[in-house]
This record gives sequence, structure tokens and C-alpha cells, in this order.
Amino acid sequence: MRRKIYSELLAWKNALNHKPLVVLGARQVGKTYILKEFGRQEFDNFVYVNCHNNQFVEALFADFNIKRIIYQLELAYETEIVFGKTLVFFDEIQEVKNGISALKYFCEDARDLHVVVAGSLLGISLRKEESYPVGKVDDLRMYPMTFDEFLQANGRDRLAEAVMSLDWSSITMHHETLVEYLRQYYFCGGMPEAVETWITTHNAKSTRNIQRSILSTYSKDMGKHTNSDVIRIRQVWNSIPMQLAKENKKFVFGAVKKGARANDFEKAIQWLVDAGLIYKIARVSKPQEPLKFYADESGFKIYLLDCGLLACMCGARSKEMLIGMNVFSEFKGAFTENFVLSQIKSLELHDEMDKNIYYFSKDNSTMEVDFVVQTNRGITPTEVKAEVSVRAKSLRNFITEDFASCHLKGLRASMLPYKEQDWMINIPLFTVEAFFANQGLGTEDVD
Repeated sequence: MRRKIYSELLAWKNALNHKPLVVLGARQVGKTYILKEFGRQEFDNFVYVNCHNNQFVEALFADFNIKRIIYQLELAYETEIVFGKTLVFFDEIQEVKNGISALKYFCEDARDLHVVVAGSLLGISLRKEESYPVGKVDDLRMYPMTFDEFLQANGRDRLAEAVMSLDWSSITMHHETLVEYLRQYYFCGGMPEAVETWITTHNAKSTRNIQRSILSTYSKDMGKHTNSDVIRIRQVWNSIPMQLAKENKKFVFGAVKKGARANDFEKAIQWLVDAGLIYKIARVSKPQEPLKFYADESGFKIYLLDCGLLACMCGARSKEMLIGMNVFSEFKGAFTENFVLSQIKSLELHDEMDKNIYYFSKDNSTMEVDFVVQTNRGITPTEVKAEVSVRAKSLRNFITEDFASCHLKGLRASMLPYKEQDWMINIPLFTVEAFFANQGLGTEDVD
């Protein structure tokens, strides 16, 4: 299956000043698969080293003599490692002591050698005895498959190209087809094994079993990497469907445990963020750049990394999701908000591509704007509508009254086709990734 990260890998390979590459992401998002494909397709030879429970690798990083390390790899894998023609891939790098630290010396002593490592976000952050080699590595972040990648996996390359190029006339002509694929994506999500199972079998039960297996793996990780906090981590994790089913999706600690306070669960939430399993979106008090200046961390919402896993956790029946329009309004639009956020987050491959994503709510009022997104072009207030009923009073007031002096233009993502108004643009939900890949809106878009 093709992944958009592949073009970023090619760019890294061809860069004259490349450093060792660190590919991070949650478990099961496809890091190993895509890096193996990259090694086989783009290099004359490819050395794959799995660091999990590997005594040879433990001895390999006993010191940081890079010439010795390369020689021992050649002996172990019966190959010649040629700078510029060989890819050396250390998988599960967080499992071996000194593996992360060694990257600094690969950068300094073997800069022309292509070295890539993959690891879990959590595992690397827990290596507190090792300092991360800041400035000595290149970084890439990998996420679950997006809707665009899902279309390609289904053999709809041309349709995906039309979506990603924002060819609105073609998108409108094929609106119903895209809605059908979106319905499947809500059910299946973007975890590669679940996607492959669904496309190969179209068997809802088999796909759900894969998702349950992934969720079980995450649950085991919670016990593996923690001690006294494991109960609280699981309590937060299990509360997510309930939190998203609320009309007001602001995270409520009392919904995790009666009488709970922020101090009781802050570490648990941060663990899940560090593991890449959840996204934490803070409240912002005004839509001015930089948004971080106006962030209010005391109010936040939490979303799951993948809408298919969310559906599995909710126990949503496959029939209800795959037939009719119920899926788009289920749980008060929880799937839809989660979908939109995951598509925007997927664009954060590099720090310089970072999308600052917040939400806005008004004190002593029910007024809320689902997402306020800062890109290189400016700020895009975004309202998410799960159905064709698209009354957007909060967004209109936000744009035309409360912050009229900011000269912003709003975005509404809904089940309706593309339509532009003086204060807002409506786009179909399945074009969210493409829209923000083109940097969203900004004040320059306002007449």
C-alpha cells in the first residue's frame, strides 16, 4: 500500500546533507512495512536489523565506534555496506540500550551512510537515561492511513488525485461515490492491517477482529511501560468514547472517575499523548497569531488517533456504519470530528509543517468553534457538521461579530458539496486533508 510518507523518504535519501532518519509513530501505523519497501525499492542493498530482544544488537552498541559497528553488520548479514547505495534500518530502536545515542555518531562519523530507525513515540520518550540527539538526526512522523491513502488502497488513484488537487467540479460529480468510501473509512479507519483486511475480504467481522487485536496490543503496552499509573491510563483511555459522545466535547475529569481532579489524571493523559494514541486539543481564547499565546490548557478536548479504532471501542455495529447515513450523526458527530482532526494531524510530518490546532469556546455561553487551525497562510476557524443540516450560527458569529476585526474566513466541513459564501467556504468532509494540505485559509483569502 502506498503511503504519502514515501515521497518524504525519497527527499531524505536524495538530500546532500541528510542525517540519520528517525521515523516515529504509534504502534501498528505501518512504519516497518513502508521502510522495508523503501529499502528494497530505492537502494542496491538493504540491511534490516530488528532490535527487539536481540543480543547481537545489544553487543553492537556496546560502544560508539561506527567503523566497528558497520563491520560487524557486514559480517552478520553477509553483505557489503556501501555509502550511498546501502540502507541500514534499525527497527524497534527503543528496545536496545544506546541505540538512540548511537545516531549522533553515525551523523558525525558516517554522514554519507543512509541510516534509518523506527520506533514507538512512547518507547523513545521513556529512554530517559539517553539524551535524544537533537540536531544530529532528521525526523519524520507517521500516522494512520488518511482517507486519500484509503482511496488509493482501493484502487481509486484517479479519484484520489481529483480530491487532493481540489478539482471541485469532478468532486461534486462523484460526491455519492466518495460518501460511500467515507462511510467505509469511518468503519475501517486507517490502521494498515485493518485496511488491507477490509479491502481483501470486505468482511466486517474480520476487520473488527484486527481492530480488537490492535486495541489489545495498546492495552498491553499500558501495562508494560507503566506501574502505578496503569489504572488511571486505562480509565482515561476507556472514557474517550463517552467524552466524545457528549454535545460539549470538552474533557471532563469527573466522567473518568467521580470526584476526579486534573492532578489525578494529568500524567495518564500525557502518557497517552506521548504514545501517539490520543490527540489533545487545547482551548484558545482568541484567533490571533501565534495561537499558542492565547492557549488555555485548562480546557481541552481529546480525540483518538484513528476513527476505526474509535468505532471498535464504541462497539458501533458494522451494519449501522456501513449502510445508510447513521454513521455520520452517530454519537453526536463524534466520528466526524475525530475524522477531521486525524486528517489535519496527518499533515504534521515535519516540525515546519506543524499545524497548530485548537478549539474555541466562549465563556458563559454554548458558543463553540470545533477547530481553530493556524497554518502558514493564517488562521482557519473550522466548523464540522456530520450531516447535510449545516446551520453554523456559532461560526458566523465568530467570524462576523466577535472577531470581525481579524478579517477571517470560516471553513465548514459537511456532507454538502463545495460552496463559497462571503464569510465562509463549505467543503465536503472527504476533502479536509486536501484542503489543509493546501494550507487552509488566511486573511489574504478575504475580499
